[in-house]
Amino acid sequence: MTKKNLFGLTLTELEKELAPLPKFRAKQIAAQIYKHGVKNFNDMNELPKTLRAEFSSRYEIKIADVLKRLDSGDGLTKKFLLGLSDGAAVEIVLMKHDYGNSVCISSQVGCQMGCKFCASTLKGLERNLTAAEMLGEIFFAEEFLRGESQKLDSVVIMGTGEPLMNYDELIKMLRLLHEDYCLGMSYRKITISTCGVVPAIKKLRDEKIPVTLSVSLHAPDDNLRSALMPVNSAFNLKSLLAAGDDYAQSTGRRVTYEYILLGGVNDTEEHARRLAKILSGQLANVNLIPFNPVVERNFSPPTKAAVKKFFHFLNTHGIGATIRKEMGADVNAACGQLRARS
Repeated sequence: MTKKNLFGLTLTELEKELAPLPKFRAKQIAAQIYKHGVKNFNDMNELPKTLRAEFSSRYEIKIADVLKRLDSGDGLTKKFLLGLSDGAAVEIVLMKHDYGNSVCISSQVGCQMGCKFCASTLKGLERNLTAAEMLGEIFFAEEFLRGESQKLDSVVIMGTGEPLMNYDELIKMLRLLHEDYCLGMSYRKITISTCGVVPAIKKLRDEKIPVTLSVSLHAPDDNLRSALMPVNSAFNLKSLLAAGDDYAQSTGRRVTYEYILLGGVNDTEEHARRLAKILSGQLANVNLIPFNPVVERNFSPPTKAAVKKFFHFLNTHGIGATIRKEMGADVNAACGQLRARS
């Protein structure tokens, strides 16, 4: 008999699943799973032996299996390829910053968005991840860090896939992650990255959950952005920036615009000038990302001089900008690279 996995169920769902048992049993099991990381019912000493035996025969508590692990030479980045129950695989990246530990998780198996510089979309979209599977990625990182006497400080949903194309499962996962009986993570410690699905950005605004919105921009005009990112043909820069500004004004959360610098493509001073113009007056900042080479993509990294010049131009023309610290280049840390090679 196939056992039902209890991991990823909300307290309400656990109460329904375990009925007619009293509701306090569901609270006990939720605490064991999410607070204490227990995966074997026989280790749940709060439960009577008869219940432990019954649950062991009917249920399991399972997140994901490690298929591959890569560690960066500086020890700050670890990349894991995780196997799911149906044989699919997803990537997570664990990064140690001076402000804490962050995990970057995937929201889909593969990606359908077709961005020309990205490894995630090379094999297209296989399927959406469930809320439980996304939560499992986070708990894998949490348990790994706990083994090193550390804790997880923030979550970035910026790995393989477009989170806002898996909207319902994403929101379910976020709300469960935030619950006190789960990890109790503050929404302000969570970042959602999107390539610009405008209707879903508006929907996210109305959820009233103050997560940080990170928008993949990568070009300062429609012609170039459409050439790099097919999504721009559906939702152009004007509509995207209006949605971003509305999100910032409604939530009070500054929007981050991600901008991958591609050598000779979008990294000149003129590109910086146009970018500063379209972002003028917005509650936003720009995160500059020097391109991390992908063998299958015919782009080159920018020169250090070009990065410095672009950064300086934005900051001296009223646009707050940062340069993302390169992490994990020696472990294929760009989205989708490890999965593509496996």
